[in-house]
Amino acid sequence: MDKTSVLAITKNGVKIGENLKKIFPDWNIFAPSKFSDEKNDIIWYHESTSEKIVELFKNSNALICLFSLGAVIRLIAPHLKDKKTDPAVIVIDDKTNFVISVLSGHIGGANELTQEIADKLQALPVITTAADVNKTIAVDLVGREFNWKIDDDATVTKISAHMVNEEPIGIFQDAGNKNWFKELPKNVSIYKNLDDLKKSNSKAYLIISDRVVDEEISKESVIYRPPSLVIGIGLHWDTTKETIKEGIENCLEKFKLSSKSIAKLVSIKKPQDVQGLIDLGKEMRIPVEYVNREDLAEISAPNPSDAVKAFEGTASVSEAAAMKVSGGDLIVEKQKFPPNLTIAIARIVN
Repeated sequence: MDKTSVLAITKNGVKIGENLKKIFPDWNIFAPSKFSDEKNDIIWYHESTSEKIVELFKNSNALICLFSLGAVIRLIAPHLKDKKTDPAVIVIDDKTNFVISVLSGHIGGANELTQEIADKLQALPVITTAADVNKTIAVDLVGREFNWKIDDDATVTKISAHMVNEEPIGIFQDAGNKNWFKELPKNVSIYKNLDDLKKSNSKAYLIISDRVVDEEISKESVIYRPPSLVIGIGLHWDTTKETIKEGIENCLEKFKLSSKSIAKLVSIKKPQDVQGLIDLGKEMRIPVEYVNREDLAEISAPNPSDAVKAFEGTASVSEAAAMKVSGGDLIVEKQKFPPNLTIAIARIVN
């Protein structure tokens, strides 16, 4: 885990910290200067521990404390915000009997790191989150390794409760990697379409899709947005960022697709990249990819154009680019926005 800090406040804690440094050489070990023996493996601090722990809490992805759980809680409690921003916090006792996941177990990665440390130290991991204890699906972690986004996390707690209480849960998936689970719990069933999902006896739903879902089913769902859509763009050198953005938004709304599932913006490689497309990629934080006209010309697009071929050297730009980069089929054929923009959308094959 990036930027992991270890805080020791006893002589024995310093020894444990030195051992952790050998196992995890990228970690930073901090201890009070009164214990200093001038070893380079330790960063010795002079301020109070109550000041140091706040600094490390705010500036670390994971904070491992080598002292009592009660003391850690009292020191960090005033600085807790929410599970999206708080770092993973782990406590290890002075004899390395227990490695305890304290904070940000799922999203922050504390549970996974706790297990890893315990394995290395031959200690007992202490993990109390219900999904882990019950060996069921951690709703807030589904698809994390594939960069899926949760559409609206307001329902996560409610759906998680249904999951850990082993109530019937229905799953529908029409986009993204299908290998996100090894074995489904007995209370979870997969449905082929949304109609079957709605008709089922499920108390809640997990939906993995790049499509907009109606409000009725959304209220009882956690909806995951995989990066599955490739937006193909045909444009002129002077097409503005605003024009491209408006065209994309128009297509997404018309065909009921989610902007959170856009994986890439793609177009033809020109002698000079179009500034409007560069700017939009930066604004949306979506990568822009360019395809050579020779490669586009090899793609059999459904709506070729003689005018485009005369101008660009290939009969299709938006459709061919989307198909080429996605490796999949178009779900939105070429949409025209005269005089200088076309949009097509393809879904990535997993």
